[in-house]
Amino acid sequence: MTNLLFLLVCLSLGAAFKRGSLLQGNAHMVINQLLLYVCLPAATLVYASEVRLNSQMLMPVLMPWCLYIIGFVFFKLVSKVNSFSSHSEAVLIMTAGVPSVSFLGFPIFELFYGTEGLRIGILMSQAGSFMVCATLGVITASYYAAAKPSLKTILANVLGFPVFIAFMIALAMNFLHLSFPVFVKEALQKIAAPFSFLALFSVGLQIDFIEKRDLWKQLCTGLCFKLLIAPLLVWLAIFPIAGQTGIVAEICVIGAALGPMNTAAIIAIQYGLHPQLASAMVGIGLPLSLFTCLPVYYLLQWFNG
Repeated sequence: MTNLLFLLVCLSLGAAFKRGSLLQGNAHMVINQLLLYVCLPAATLVYASEVRLNSQMLMPVLMPWCLYIIGFVFFKLVSKVNSFSSHSEAVLIMTAGVPSVSFLGFPIFELFYGTEGLRIGILMSQAGSFMVCATLGVITASYYAAAKPSLKTILANVLGFPVFIAFMIALAMNFLHLSFPVFVKEALQKIAAPFSFLALFSVGLQIDFIEKRDLWKQLCTGLCFKLLIAPLLVWLAIFPIAGQTGIVAEICVIGAALGPMNTAAIIAIQYGLHPQLASAMVGIGLPLSLFTCLPVYYLLQWFNG
């Protein structure tokens, strides 16, 4: 009950601040920048450096890559049947194909599974969803926007991202069996501590149930795949087919059920790919997935119980 109350309070506060105009302009973008450049790199340094890699840890890394490829094929077929525009098709591939592991997954994984869940989530985010977004996502956006994908741009996006830099440092420390001094670790933990609250508060600020009827068909299609079909496919692949169980397998399923990734939507908007649809997928998909992830979690507990 405490976890559920925390989720609802953070989300409600964000929505209330937005409705009451207590924060002006694109406040959520400022908060997201703070999370991306301060809190998240600190959390990455602390927890990713302590992750002990094994064969089972390949699952959270590979899941976002497989999900994006499946989503690409799915929306190519669906777009032909529904006559969606090429820009709508691109936005659905990019947003519904990449889960918001860092902004939404980290606080949810931490709430459900504690520090171990956060560590697995960081691995899923940095080696999985972020890399997918920075490579396949940029290539997809470039292709649909009729721009030529630049290897230099892709490398700059990946190598210059603060969280990725922190992840590489943590990964090197992991392989070299190094650790931070206690006072450094404690300082990093304090910097990372506001992440869960701020991330969920930011999601609340982005709630915007727009009334444009021309977007609802695309929205329903994209969110149906992201919130229902994707976790079902991952569950089938990992549990009945592969026979995997445990915290890593469960986090993969919950990760697949997370809402669209903010960064993917931002990239789509920057390339001029239906900005309204990209914003709506995040603004509606993120808060909605908070409530779809809960039944997924409890269903997994019941299934494994």
